[in-house]
Amino acid sequence: MKITLQASDIQADEGRRLISGKILPFGDEIGQTNVGKVRFRAGSVEWDNPKNVKFLLEHDGRKPLGRAQSITAEDDALYATFKVSATTRGNDALIEASEDLRSGLSVGVEVIDSKQVGNVLEVIRASLTEVSLVSNPAFKSAEVLEVAATEAPAEEAQQETPNNESEALVENTTPETVAPEAVETPVEASRPTVTAMAYTKPRLEITKRNYLANYLKASVLEDEDAKIWIKAADNETTTAPGMIPTPQSTEVLNFLSNADRPLIDSISRGTMPAFGKTFEIPKITGVPTVDQIDENQAIADTQLTASYLSVTKKSFKGRMITTVELIDQSNPAFLDEALRQLEFAYAKDTEQYVTGVVANDGVLNATAQANDASGLLGFVSSAAAAIYSASLGFARSIVVTPEQWAKIMSYNDGGRPIYIASNPQNAGGALRPDAVTGTVAGLQLRVSRYIVGAGGDNLADYSMVVVNPDAYTWYESGRQQLRTNINSDGTVDILLYGYGALATKLGAGANWFNKN
Repeated sequence: MKITLQASDIQADEGRRLISGKILPFGDEIGQTNVGKVRFRAGSVEWDNPKNVKFLLEHDGRKPLGRAQSITAEDDALYATFKVSATTRGNDALIEASEDLRSGLSVGVEVIDSKQVGNVLEVIRASLTEVSLVSNPAFKSAEVLEVAATEAPAEEAQQETPNNESEALVENTTPETVAPEAVETPVEASRPTVTAMAYTKPRLEITKRNYLANYLKASVLEDEDAKIWIKAADNETTTAPGMIPTPQSTEVLNFLSNADRPLIDSISRGTMPAFGKTFEIPKITGVPTVDQIDENQAIADTQLTASYLSVTKKSFKGRMITTVELIDQSNPAFLDEALRQLEFAYAKDTEQYVTGVVANDGVLNATAQANDASGLLGFVSSAAAAIYSASLGFARSIVVTPEQWAKIMSYNDGGRPIYIASNPQNAGGALRPDAVTGTVAGLQLRVSRYIVGAGGDNLADYSMVVVNPDAYTWYESGRQQLRTNINSDGTVDILLYGYGALATKLGAGANWFNKN
């Protein structure tokens, strides 16, 4: 599995053509990646020769910028310094980093060993494959700390940079300046040292015509030079109306959705086949037998038989319609948050689908139990035994509603909490009011907001389910974002879609609570 994680601080030195910074934090810091929430253990990332690690633009292997010069692993993070090649793309990268247009560092790693901790993938061992300069880092601290760059002489700039249409829209009228002598800035010994020098940037000729021309090139033709021009123009101090967005807080309040998928996290995962609307899984239906046979007695003819379990792919889609006015006049964080909310909606819909299938295919516990501390232990023990008898596998997870979570935390032994005390006398497990995961009676507990409704009779409560993860497998494709062109009425469509399939290998592998 390959993931990319956008990380921390970046510093640029155009004089020596170096870019340095923190490329990957270790420990408790969680990053949003292409595979969801991820954190890295200290020392989990390995590499051979730093110069074999390429420095790319936005993870595009067709756009190399240079190579790593040094990579240092500290207790808190990985730090690295990169040498930028003397190409037009390299020159642009240094300028973009200096002007805070592209000011994040992002790593690409191949995960070798990891484990799922709740909804976070904890990487234990990974191989560093590349590092990229990116414009939208995942962490707020991914900002340029210092800019250390000098402007190239006019003749040299004319020789190295070809004249093209997008550059004709920018007029450089800045008078020639002399850069002061370089001064070394003292920093910590474990972090890269940069040289601080004066930098004179060209003045943009911001007119309505130039702004519209570059905006159309950037949005319709995906012209990279035009995108950079627009970002630079929006950062300039100007009185042109409509050029500068009204400042807004980047804080977004959301109490309606999150990316938790407790039941999906409680079952096994599989790789979705690339083609076909359905796929099949071989399933053994009969096994050879061995009997005690006396001498000269006939031996029964038995054989291994199998059939195929057919699994149907389901599509999950979400669409959001916004307007060019909202995008233009909002903080850039608006679009990031909009896509994040689509991700949350996707997580909710897939979790509800899986919960519905498991509720339909699972079995009701054979014994009705009281909804108290003794009844909980009775349900867990009888459910574990029933699952083993049916599947020759073990129950490992229990998923409960928020109401049952609260009830379990309230269970006590003479006033002493059984499950939430730091050191309970009769330790039945460990729960916390500030975490929706824990352990109960030897099972991994997760809290689900999507277990709702009653079962087929008045005794069924359907507020808890004990699961053998091997009895169900969730297959999921990579989620994709599709953005259409701006429509003629000024609306913009954003579509998020993906494919998932749940294979019920043994319905008796899920045992639901039967309330007395």
